[in-house]
Amino acid sequence: MTHTATSGAPPAPPPPPGTRRTAFAEGADRLRAAATTEPGRLRVVGAVVALLVVAFGAVTAWQTAGRAAAAEDVLTGSQPLSSEAADIYRSLADANTAASSGFLAGGQETEAARERYEEDIRTAAAKLVTAAAGSEPGSPATATITELNRLLPQYKGLIERARTYNRQGFPVGGAYLRHANTTMQDEMLPAAQELYESENRRLRGDYAEAMPYPWAALALGVLALAALARLQRRTYLRTNRILNPGLVAATAAVTVALTWLVTGHGLARAHLGDSRDHGVRSLDVLHDARVASLKARGNENLTLVARGAETRKAGGTTYDAYDLDYRREMDVLTARLADAARLADDRAGRRPVTAAAGNTARWRERHAAARAQDENGDYRQALEKVIGGEGATGECFDNVDAHLAAALDHEESEFARAAEAGRDALAGLPVGAAVLGVLGAAGVVLGIGRRLSEYR
Repeated sequence: MTHTATSGAPPAPPPPPGTRRTAFAEGADRLRAAATTEPGRLRVVGAVVALLVVAFGAVTAWQTAGRAAAAEDVLTGSQPLSSEAADIYRSLADANTAASSGFLAGGQETEAARERYEEDIRTAAAKLVTAAAGSEPGSPATATITELNRLLPQYKGLIERARTYNRQGFPVGGAYLRHANTTMQDEMLPAAQELYESENRRLRGDYAEAMPYPWAALALGVLALAALARLQRRTYLRTNRILNPGLVAATAAVTVALTWLVTGHGLARAHLGDSRDHGVRSLDVLHDARVASLKARGNENLTLVARGAETRKAGGTTYDAYDLDYRREMDVLTARLADAARLADDRAGRRPVTAAAGNTARWRERHAAARAQDENGDYRQALEKVIGGEGATGECFDNVDAHLAAALDHEESEFARAAEAGRDALAGLPVGAAVLGVLGAAGVVLGIGRRLSEYR
């Protein structure tokens, strides 16, 4: 009997199975395969165009929101704070001038002069509170405000001592007044000037954020319109249909958003530029002019208070220190009034500036006459020409101050009008651009969906 012997060798292993592909790779293959068909290509192109439209709306909303916020800050934040800082400086300088005028009057100090000084001190204190509320904690402006709040009571104490001794006829009253003036000129007014410059830097920063062109949004808008035009041309060449309602709606949405962006930002930029060039710059110059007039008046008064006690050499000649400062401030006043007249863009703005310039010239003439009387030894006559009634230098100073106040009020109104128009030009644009971007993308999806339905 024949039988086959079984071998002791193990059976051969089955062939190894094929390597399994990942889901990602299989999905990529399906996408590539789908993209070779017209429906697949439509889906890809439609998705790209829809995303481009959404990106245009989102970037436009983002960029215009930042510019709208900066324009709002210009109108209601940094510029008002800059004006507050200017008012602090002016109030302190005017208080110093009023104090020296009252000192010259001695026991005959009028109630109006006393009230002017007190009102200036109250105004400065109140505006320091406002400035502190609008400043960022820990900022240089906050430190400056703290320093001014420390110095203000010290200055008031010196003035009160000067008045007390002056009423009693003690010469030491003049020394206290000069010490108070030194505190004001060397510490308080430089601190107030630093605060003013700090707020002006903040204002310039807001303008720098509000006015630049939104190049990214503009570029995306043009690119989105070009993509929509190309997509509609492609649709026309394949279907001979001139219009696709969804794509037409998307094009209209992007066109409206882009037109709104160009027009709105263009108007905002123009109005904000006007508020800066014919508002803020005029206000800066007028503020400098008013401060110069106040300093000049204070130095004019102190010339009679010191009566040659403090001198300074200039060009080899010895002058009364306060009279030399008076001349310097009057030169600044004249130059700033010329700048203000050049910057004024209407008759209402030029009229008070021209009137102030005329009174400044008369002030110089009357001051020269008063100095001549004082140098000839007629102190009482010189005093009358400075703090007397009609025909005194005080009359010219009051007129200059009143005209500069009127010019400042006019320029404040011009600034507010232009800045408000700039802010309003951007109103609604961020939200509107976002909504139009979404509507435009929806139009693309609907338009592509209608074409895809034709392949089913």
